[in-house]
Amino acid sequence: MLNVKTVPILMLASTSLLWGMSSAQAQENTAELSTESPALEAATDGTVIYPASFFTPYNPVSVSDMLDRIPGVSVGGGGGGGGGRGLGTGGDVLINGQRMAGKENSPRDQLDRIAAQEVERIEIIRGTSAELDVRGSGQVVNVVLADANSRSSTTVELVGRWNHDQTAEAGASVSHSRQIGNLQGLINIEARPNYENRESTELQYDPAGQPIGSLFESNVRDQDILEIAGNIGYQWANQRAQLNVLYGDSGYPRRVSRDFRDYLEYEQTDNDHSNWEVGGDYDISFANGHRAQLLFVATDQTRDEQRERYRADPDTAQVADVNNKTLFIDSDQRTRERIVQGNYSFPLTSDQNLRVGLERAVTRLDSSLLVGSRHSGSGSLPPSERYGGLNPQPSLSNAGTTVEEVRYEGFAFHNWVLSPRSTLETSLVYESSEISQSGVVDNSRRFNYLRPSIDYRFNFTESLQLRATAAKEVSQLSFSSFAATVNDDDREQNTDAGNPELTPQEELRYELGLEYRLPNDSGVVNSRIFYRDIENYIGNINATVDPNEPLSAEGNVGPATRWGIFNDASLRLGFLGVPDAIVSAELNIFDSQITNPFLGSKERINRRGEAELGFRHDVTAWALSYGFDYRYPFHGGEYDIDVTTITRNDNQPSLDMFVSRVFFDDVTVRLESDNTLGQSRCRSRYRYEPSTIDGELSRIEDSCSSRYRRLILSVSSTF
Repeated sequence: MLNVKTVPILMLASTSLLWGMSSAQAQENTAELSTESPALEAATDGTVIYPASFFTPYNPVSVSDMLDRIPGVSVGGGGGGGGGRGLGTGGDVLINGQRMAGKENSPRDQLDRIAAQEVERIEIIRGTSAELDVRGSGQVVNVVLADANSRSSTTVELVGRWNHDQTAEAGASVSHSRQIGNLQGLINIEARPNYENRESTELQYDPAGQPIGSLFESNVRDQDILEIAGNIGYQWANQRAQLNVLYGDSGYPRRVSRDFRDYLEYEQTDNDHSNWEVGGDYDISFANGHRAQLLFVATDQTRDEQRERYRADPDTAQVADVNNKTLFIDSDQRTRERIVQGNYSFPLTSDQNLRVGLERAVTRLDSSLLVGSRHSGSGSLPPSERYGGLNPQPSLSNAGTTVEEVRYEGFAFHNWVLSPRSTLETSLVYESSEISQSGVVDNSRRFNYLRPSIDYRFNFTESLQLRATAAKEVSQLSFSSFAATVNDDDREQNTDAGNPELTPQEELRYELGLEYRLPNDSGVVNSRIFYRDIENYIGNINATVDPNEPLSAEGNVGPATRWGIFNDASLRLGFLGVPDAIVSAELNIFDSQITNPFLGSKERINRRGEAELGFRHDVTAWALSYGFDYRYPFHGGEYDIDVTTITRNDNQPSLDMFVSRVFFDDVTVRLESDNTLGQSRCRSRYRYEPSTIDGELSRIEDSCSSRYRRLILSVSSTF
């Protein structure tokens, strides 16, 4: 176990090693780098500015392609709400200095849709500022679009994928943007293939380690993701308004076949997944430095699933027959969210600024779960067509549940420029919510929390920055955990029980980080340590009602701790004479501890860490790029412990590679080898009877699964 006292020492040692290796070497060829690349601009607050001319030799298609050429830049994938309910204030992407009011239609998605030729510059903002629309990120990427009275561009991409089982699939996307005076618009239509055939082999042993069975499984997801997204904005004088829309359909069938030693098992699952979203914002700035914003988002998401399982002898030709059906599951979920947020910022003094705001979010989940199985005997209910012609299992089902939350969040952010080299941001968020549940269980509860935070940054030089943060976080509860839901992880436990008494997880977070940017954009070195003190940790608890049907559910386990260190470096190889080559490396080490409610033992609650090595080389003379990304996960992390099993999951190393070339100045052809090593997910599962609490080991299952290598060919162009 990693001792928390050793983390600062590791941080300083690893950072010093990386600095010692790279800063001296980078100094040698800074002149060569600066003559081959346009000079970067640096603002007094530590912001690094990349003009559009910097990227010209690389012929990028989108903003994402431009970011690939900047060392040390990584942006998240979520919207303003960070994946939770509400909009919040978090994020790390701005477009023209503005955040985007969206959840699934996130700013990160926009980076793939905006053509590179429309960009004037990209800013990497390293400090805190009252002018930023997002909070809590180590660095913020601001994409500034070129100002023109009239412009338009269209980007087309064709994609083909070849899977290991000889299945070919195709997709395409078209993105069109246009500006007429102060009116800007963008629309994107995409059909993205997402087929997967995951094959797994399992060996089964008795408690003495003797083989007792085997299993080969093929799990096929035949999915195509269809999405239409657009936004339109208008700016005049000191005001700006924007509207964003999104519609997606990602439904798919899933076919699972299992070959046991003595029998066959087949599953057919039809998934109906769709969602839509509408968001918008209005911004007005005043001559006295005051600024007001209004944002809103409305979302609607459907996740329906119907699963049927059949069992047959190996010699049986017809298995899809009601006489062979052993399981029926019908799960329906619909989630709706309505959010509105207003905020107002104004200067207090020349060095201080205050932003205050209020958000209201209403979230509603309607869900049901019907479980039928071939179960006869005393006390069993007669077969029902509503349950797939099988015997209803009311103790495992959810006839209908509605969960609704009305949440208010008031916030205040204070920014203070303490000196030309240091800034301090403090915030206080008050959250008040009421969660009501009706249907199988009628319940209503109210929660109130104060969430303070502090973010201090000190620039030793323009290149070296210290960041220290402390914050209290409160998790948002998953509504699906309130009622019975499908268990897709264990074929012998088809459902998980609901827990209407679940309470939010509270966490105190402490972080200390150092960032060093090498001269002349030669690279970036980061090191960050963290410590988390958690109350009411959410994990698996015992929810058994009938001893013959042991069940687990999500519940509050108790206190827990997490700690660790992140190290990453991204360096240009100018000291080797190839300034257009970037090598990136990561070394992350984590540890954690909690008292497990089933075993009473000290266990980990997260993985141990990973190492990564990436490389990218742009041969501008040939309009050629190639690279790879290698990931090595550390084993020995947490065990997934529930009422009947103890499971450990270990991923194997993975390698992705690519090569791309630009033809005719505006056609990019890219070939990728995804999961080149055929990375496997390996699992060891120990089953206990009657339970892990007081039972005995009955069976050991060792399995590994892989989707193997996939080849992806894409052709894109902007005109």
